[in-house]
Amino acid sequence: MLKQNLSFKLSQKLSPQQIQLMKLIQLPTQAFEQRISQEMNENPALEGGKEEAEKFDEDINDDYQDDYDDGTEVIETDINVDDYLSDDETPSYKLSANNYSADDEETNMPYASGISFTQHLMAQLNTYRLKEDEKEIALFLVGSVDESGYIRREIADIVDDLAFTQNIYTTNEKVLNVLKKVQDLDPAGVGARDLQECLLLQLERKEHTPSVTLAIALLDDAFEHFSKKHYKKLLAKFDITEDQLRDAIHEIESLNPKPGGTISSGTRMVEHVVPDFAIKIIDGKLDLTLNGRNAPELHVSREYTNMLKGYKETKEKSKSQKDAVMFIKQKLDAAKWFIEAIKQRQQTLFVTMNAIMHRQEAYFLTGDERNLKPMILKDIADTINMDISTVSRVANSKYVDTPYGTKLIKEFFSESMKNDQGEDVSTREIKKILEITIGEENKRKPLTDDKLAGILKEKGYPIARRTVAKYREQLDLPVARLRKEI
Repeated sequence: MLKQNLSFKLSQKLSPQQIQLMKLIQLPTQAFEQRISQEMNENPALEGGKEEAEKFDEDINDDYQDDYDDGTEVIETDINVDDYLSDDETPSYKLSANNYSADDEETNMPYASGISFTQHLMAQLNTYRLKEDEKEIALFLVGSVDESGYIRREIADIVDDLAFTQNIYTTNEKVLNVLKKVQDLDPAGVGARDLQECLLLQLERKEHTPSVTLAIALLDDAFEHFSKKHYKKLLAKFDITEDQLRDAIHEIESLNPKPGGTISSGTRMVEHVVPDFAIKIIDGKLDLTLNGRNAPELHVSREYTNMLKGYKETKEKSKSQKDAVMFIKQKLDAAKWFIEAIKQRQQTLFVTMNAIMHRQEAYFLTGDERNLKPMILKDIADTINMDISTVSRVANSKYVDTPYGTKLIKEFFSESMKNDQGEDVSTREIKKILEITIGEENKRKPLTDDKLAGILKEKGYPIARRTVAKYREQLDLPVARLRKEI
């Protein structure tokens, strides 16, 4: 039996403009420029330039708005915002058109290709005189070298793989002999199976001075003591002075623990950070500016607007003319939406960063991280009356140029802790004091986490030893034993 009833449902409705705006907000400057370029390539109704920009407001407000807004349908959808924004697929509201001809120029930017690390090694291997089976084994070994320059596999496993995949039946001894030839390739240390072997290979190529000879002995006979910095045991074992040990350690520290990185990193795309904001101190006051590349001059094509007017004035339209009207209207709508989204993006970015700047005014005036105030996303969201997710999208991917360097905005956010006076202080402030304390310690007798906790307590920050250990690890500082020097 059919029944009618009234029910309430709570759901989130997003218009295409809102979705477009959120996607644009999270883009840093360079990606934003690429997005604009992509939109202009796909939408001929969107144009850039200053000359027509002033006329844009008049035309859109007078003609475009009155004529075409009535027929524009606002599409609302039930959607999870975060799921949508993490999806790289083209949104459904975006219209596409196959309006390219065969003689259109290719707009994809070519990238220069570099030589890979494996190719670098193979090119050297081709200069060696090897037997056919040795060359096959050598090529297989080179192919097993990772980006850091190591072969992290057992010789027995390599022998098995050669038999199963290459139909080459050999022995461990023969593979080891070929491996030694691979280890003669540049850079020094390549083809090593662990860090100890990598460092020894590099030292063997150096002139055997007394310090290099001692360094080889340290790694070969007492690697565990050396890695754990048991200097007293090393002094007793080799019957040497502290100066001799210091010179040998200096030789080891000058080596490259990842020889493959010098070649493989050259083929990676280098990304340059472009600040989205700039903060300057003018007459003792902070001045915030938005990177001009985030405020492009865009306007709706006058040619397309006139074309649509011409079609609308035609009384009797053929099917092709109606299709043309629909196509032009869609492109004009998309151009208008995009321009409005960019304007809202500029406003959102500036308002958000302005709130962050004023909350951290003490830091931006001095550059001292100890002046950073506790600040979480909710604090800024409440200040500017926006959602926390919006603030997060601004903070996670944007940089600001300050008098003290270019900083990632999310670095200004931190939790709060109570000091001995009951005041809220930033965890960043505590970390900075911890870093300074460790930097000023006596390296011959580094401070343990317990002693560091005691020093911080004396300075008014009562935190536990385990908290000190957590902050020290976040600062990428080793334990006291590994900070020891002679």
